[in-house]
Amino acid sequence: MIQGKTIAFLVAPEGVEQIELTEPWKAVQHAGGTPRLISTDPGTIQAFHHLDKAESFPVDATLDQVSASDFDGLILPGGVANPDTLRTEPKAVEFVRAFFDQGKPVAAICHGPWTLIEADVVRGRTLTSWPSLKTDLRNAGATWVDQEVQVDSDERNTLVTSRRPDDLKAFCQTVLDAFGG
Repeated sequence: MIQGKTIAFLVAPEGVEQIELTEPWKAVQHAGGTPRLISTDPGTIQAFHHLDKAESFPVDATLDQVSASDFDGLILPGGVANPDTLRTEPKAVEFVRAFFDQGKPVAAICHGPWTLIEADVVRGRTLTSWPSLKTDLRNAGATWVDQEVQVDSDERNTLVTSRRPDDLKAFCQTVLDAFGG
């Protein structure tokens, strides 16, 4: 499926929902892809289980060291604080927008679409997310649907979105299918 492809996982220094990082990461690895952890700061990122600290993970590169052209796709895990922080970082927003400009696939789960809204790439697209983002997505010009996983392909790229950790199995499989095509 994604044999030989390199997939960026963009996360803030803290606040990512651990399972939304680790499950897609494992899926990419098992399918023969190379996941890379990208953040705004070097060192490690602090993941969370909802509001409780979980494990920390080493950053592979910072936004200063990479560009969208270095990758075959982008995954935006959720967690409330993670995308809320990323959407305030101009380099993170530019990095996300570049994947759309280059026609590369992007996937976001849970609160991850907040960063997509800030990058102004959801207008005219159909997405799902954690329910509290419904109004934000609609105000940004997207159509919001309440389903396990949503795939929206247009002339720009393929966009895969999902609602919550309970949807990870479907999300991971759909990401592999979309990123492999």
